[in-house]
Amino acid sequence: MPTPLPFGSWPSPLSAQAVATASPRIDGARFVGDEIWWGQTVPEEGGRTTVRRRTADGAVADVLPAPGSARSRVHEYGGGAWEVTDDGELVYVEKADGRVRMLPPGGEPRALTPPREGVRYGGLRMQAGILLAVRESDRDARTPRRDIVAIPLDGSGAADDAAVRSLVAGSDFVAQPALSPDGTRLAWIAWNHPDMPWDRTQLRVGALEDGVVRTWTVIAGGDGSAPLQPEWTADDELTYLDDRTGRWNVWRTRLDGTPHPLAPADADTGGGLWVLGSRWFAPVDGGFVAVRTHGADEIVAVVGGGVRTLPVPVTSGALVEDARGRRVLVSGSGTVQQSGLWLVDLDTDAPAALVTGGAAVLPEEWMPRPRAVTTDGPRGPVHAFAYPPTNPEHTGMPGERPPYLVLVHGGPTAHVGPAASAKTAYFTSRGIGVLDVNYGGSTGYGRAYRERLRGQWGVVDVEDVAAAASALVARGEADGARLAIDGGSAGGWTVLAALVGTDVFSAGVARYAVGDARTLAEDSHDFEARYLDGLIGPLPEAEEVYRERSPLSRPEGFTVPLLILQGAEDAVVPPAQAEAIRDALVARGIPHAYVVYEGEGHGFRRAETIVHALESELAFLGQVFGFATPGVPPLPLS
Repeated sequence: MPTPLPFGSWPSPLSAQAVATASPRIDGARFVGDEIWWGQTVPEEGGRTTVRRRTADGAVADVLPAPGSARSRVHEYGGGAWEVTDDGELVYVEKADGRVRMLPPGGEPRALTPPREGVRYGGLRMQAGILLAVRESDRDARTPRRDIVAIPLDGSGAADDAAVRSLVAGSDFVAQPALSPDGTRLAWIAWNHPDMPWDRTQLRVGALEDGVVRTWTVIAGGDGSAPLQPEWTADDELTYLDDRTGRWNVWRTRLDGTPHPLAPADADTGGGLWVLGSRWFAPVDGGFVAVRTHGADEIVAVVGGGVRTLPVPVTSGALVEDARGRRVLVSGSGTVQQSGLWLVDLDTDAPAALVTGGAAVLPEEWMPRPRAVTTDGPRGPVHAFAYPPTNPEHTGMPGERPPYLVLVHGGPTAHVGPAASAKTAYFTSRGIGVLDVNYGGSTGYGRAYRERLRGQWGVVDVEDVAAAASALVARGEADGARLAIDGGSAGGWTVLAALVGTDVFSAGVARYAVGDARTLAEDSHDFEARYLDGLIGPLPEAEEVYRERSPLSRPEGFTVPLLILQGAEDAVVPPAQAEAIRDALVARGIPHAYVVYEGEGHGFRRAETIVHALESELAFLGQVFGFATPGVPPLPLS
């Protein structure tokens, strides 16, 4: 019989330390001979990204030993920071200096690119024996130059800048290069300011003449759609993603033919191209394997005209990392399984085999089961996932309703799915419910839902999270006096905007949050320099709208306690934003705590940071909502 205790104070076996090390962050995966390699962050080693391998006998070892770290900074968010040559040698972008290096088995790394200040590489891809990359240079310019380059594997580019050959440029942004099997043509994705890669892109194809693309043809996009991820399925045939119907689906075309969809569905295969290494489908013998998303992810195989769902326990954050023959590597999280990597064989009906990660942080009876909930918002349906307090040993006091933590994802063009998050379980196992909201503007529900936020950032997102939280209270599932809202980056903006614009929430947690949209527009890095054109409006015409929407323009609206968490080296949302929020709270005498983490950027990677931030959040909620937090010291509020 569960023992009654106040919600929030339930003893839990899940520590913040366990959360910090529970979910490996998978950063790409490849078949290499009879081995499987994958990238993985290591929080306990300063958050470095290593590359690991699993041999045929199941042994796991680091390919990239400490202190090496494979991390790109192209577009600030990076991605595609490592690859493997046809000879089984690791090539990677070294975080310490941004140079591309090659590491032979058992050898020492050697540089493949020159030591140039302000030059970055990412999106590495081996194609037809050539190492392709996206290069970002002239970073002091208003718009840095970006091109697709071929990096020689013999090391000649380490000293001779000209040896790193530029294949094509001609747009503000380039991504996802792919060489045709015969090596004569290059396909890539291109877009220009003020568009983002989910607004409008072009799929371009050009012939290589003396190793350079001089002219190109637009195969898809440029007309209001956003094609992604070109893959050659023959020398003159491309398979790719496009949302010309309002949903990202898989399309195919011959270069002299008409594009046609393959197994179209009312679901998205594709998402926000925030990082260069993202892949949502992969060709396989006889068809393709893809992620389909309408709220929750499912992995489907389209082979021989038939569509079947694959037995992969992934429902959130799914990516199709690699395919060989009819074997496929899929990363993501499930409703019980933590983030991990799975191997699926299309020739069997056996469940996918776990390669790494994927373990539950708690026994199943401790894990909250997500429930998809849809609320009628002011502008249409609002999608979310609810996680009730879950602890087999305790229940709430008679008549008590639980406090809830309402999570707001970043982006804002992003998506959350029903996943067994260790952070979620950290709170639910202590008697705090969690509501994860995909407000208007989120991916995964089609272009119309995504564009609900167009010109309405700070309005629609606030309305939607407030509606979802209020519906939870109306159904009797949550204590309306103990609702906290939590978000980072763009989600932090929504936290602040909801606190100053509604009376729904009685506490907030803002991580590296945007408080002043005008300052963000001035300070933001180039990838997002014109993002706000679509979210709020172009400057200077929309100057007054920026001022009205910014939470810092309405400091009188701050009336409830706030926890502010910030990385000292954040280049996306600089610490000045957090400091301005803190100063506004001080001026109004609002209880708050402000914590800055040295060595952290936009998003926390170090184990000690993750532990401190999580314990600080629990202590903050306990102090504000009036429950004990066993094992977690109190957090002083100024």
